[in-house]
Amino acid sequence: MNDLTKIRELYPFKSNFININGHQYHYLNEGSGSPVVMVHGNPTWSFFFRNLVKRLSSNHQVVVPDHMGCGLSDKPQNYMYRLENHVGNLENLVTSLKLENITLIVHDWGGAIGMGFAMRHSALIKRIIILNSAAFSFNWIPLRIALCRLPFIDDFMMRRANVFVRAAQTMTTVKPMPELVKYGFRMPYDSYENRIAIHRFVQDIPMSPNDISFEPLLETEHGLWMFRGLPIALIWGMKDWCFSPKILERWKIYYPEAEVHEIANAGHFLLEDANDEINDIIEDFLLRYP
Repeated sequence: MNDLTKIRELYPFKSNFININGHQYHYLNEGSGSPVVMVHGNPTWSFFFRNLVKRLSSNHQVVVPDHMGCGLSDKPQNYMYRLENHVGNLENLVTSLKLENITLIVHDWGGAIGMGFAMRHSALIKRIIILNSAAFSFNWIPLRIALCRLPFIDDFMMRRANVFVRAAQTMTTVKPMPELVKYGFRMPYDSYENRIAIHRFVQDIPMSPNDISFEPLLETEHGLWMFRGLPIALIWGMKDWCFSPKILERWKIYYPEAEVHEIANAGHFLLEDANDEINDIIEDFLLRYP
């Protein structure tokens, strides 16, 4: 059982759960108004969006799930942690809450998951904000990520030594994270068993047609065009070594009319480096496209 006492001031939200095929799927549901759905990546959880939730929930219904195996959701050991299932879980949550006119905010793996959901329910999506993520195929990954996919080495680095989570606390930002923030990010991943989804996310990166999640990702990629008419904002930490600025250039091809905000002194966890600036950008974007 996760003890939130230590981070309650940083993460002062009520926990909500929906049962999906016998597993508890955790989500935040704060405020009221037009819905904003935020979709996190790996190895984070809804804690990543904590400050944005506080800012937007005064005027919006803010819904932030923890993917199965992540954050405060269950971490089953015999579960298919695949892109298709993560999309399906998000779909299950959004439809159960009967959300419409959604503003979708995605980060990291949340790009593929969130846009995969948007493909299935395009009529529900009204605005999109993309933060250092991807929802399309590519034939390379950074060496540091590739090492975490090597047989035997991956289990040690990802689960036994917790290298992936600990490295994320130092390699994803320009400014050092406060110790309590570091604790908040790693809190749900405090054991070998609780790090299973982090490991499976990296194993599931679709690099070729032989990978199980390649076809669902390609289907999402081929449908990205259908959102071109929507208000879209691309907000990018330009010092991200993983989702580098060249991935931002790919998004510009798909969404040439999108407004682009390049955050010069921010890394992959851009909300940690430039929280106030990015929150202002997002709030202004929502006001301009009501």
